[in-house]
Amino acid sequence: MTEATRPSDAEHPDAAEAPVPAEAPVPAEAPGAGFVLEEEIAQSIASTLRALRRDRGLTLQEVADRAGLSLAMVSKIENAQASPSLRTLAQLSQALAVPVPIFFRELSDQEDASFVAAGQGIELTRPGSQYGYRYELLAAQLGSRRVLQPYLVTIAPDAKPYPLFQHTGSEFIYVLEGELTYRYGSGTYDLGPGDSLLLHGTVRHGPEAFTRHPIRLLSITLTRSDEAIEGL
Repeated sequence: MTEATRPSDAEHPDAAEAPVPAEAPVPAEAPGAGFVLEEEIAQSIASTLRALRRDRGLTLQEVADRAGLSLAMVSKIENAQASPSLRTLAQLSQALAVPVPIFFRELSDQEDASFVAAGQGIELTRPGSQYGYRYELLAAQLGSRRVLQPYLVTIAPDAKPYPLFQHTGSEFIYVLEGELTYRYGSGTYDLGPGDSLLLHGTVRHGPEAFTRHPIRLLSITLTRSDEAIEGL
């Protein structure tokens, strides 16, 4: 065989195959934006649900019963371990007497205004209800770190004084109508229309005596979203 017709090494049957370069390992895929947003939504719902539940003095079981949900489901939602459907959020909003959008408030860059027409506030049961105090929530607006809750408090003529309230955060009281003696720690204040009082919730406080009925107060509590509010 002449050199011109000799097979090349690549064509020779005994020629060794060229080694194939090893493929570089594929890096693990980072969580997508959709996954991150889903986590943020779950956290927003969880922290809001916890704050609302504690504010109303409710247990997980009581919220579950009011909403018609299982205890396990409510617990998972509050701990950001489950993403509730819109139907489930609607049930929770009815149980807690708040609009559905409030669960997404922490995701909003611009807070919405909260308008409540005269006489249309949400009546809530709070620690002072058993003593004859009626609470009307005038707004339901949650921020990412703070909870501001304004209440119109109406004290019935047969209500009982209770100067032993304690809670986290701060409270501002403004007297709209009537007269009363209000205890804060070791001191007392005689309050009438136009008088106000700013206090630390951890110090024992509350009405000690009623001087003139009817009595109506504006009570505004401010606390962190992960703390319970058990004010006047």
